[in-house]
Amino acid sequence: MRCPKCASTEDKVVDSRINKDGTAIRRRRECLNCRQRFSTTEEILREGLLVVKRDGRRQEFDRAKILSGIERACQKRPIDVAIIEQIVTEVTQELQEKFDDEIPGKAIGQLVMDKLQEVDQIAYVRFASVYKDFRDVDQFLEELNRLKVLK
Repeated sequence: MRCPKCASTEDKVVDSRINKDGTAIRRRRECLNCRQRFSTTEEILREGLLVVKRDGRRQEFDRAKILSGIERACQKRPIDVAIIEQIVTEVTQELQEKFDDEIPGKAIGQLVMDKLQEVDQIAYVRFASVYKDFRDVDQFLEELNRLKVLK
């Protein structure tokens, strides 16, 4: 691991904890160079898992892309980082359980939207506007009205 402060690769593990469902380990680390403390999370990911994009292309499954999309949707929202991590973990687990080798990109987007809708409706709309590729204000308003009906 590289220290986020000084980029040194020399660190020691100070503490390790298994998450509630036993699927990941959170490690608290300390940089031996600058003494900065930081956390890492380890999860088991199946090798060779591919995402089938809308246009038919296939890409290697990347948990970081899901995290990045959710973080952008949650930007400047009162959502704890732990909740975002939990969403990513749940989405990853559900996808790995449901699909063998190839995951439709649509399934990833829908699952993320479902989770965000439960946590924060603004983050949900932000994610949906990119995922569903809203072309105009009318599409945006339709989604908002659908949310109002679900309340």
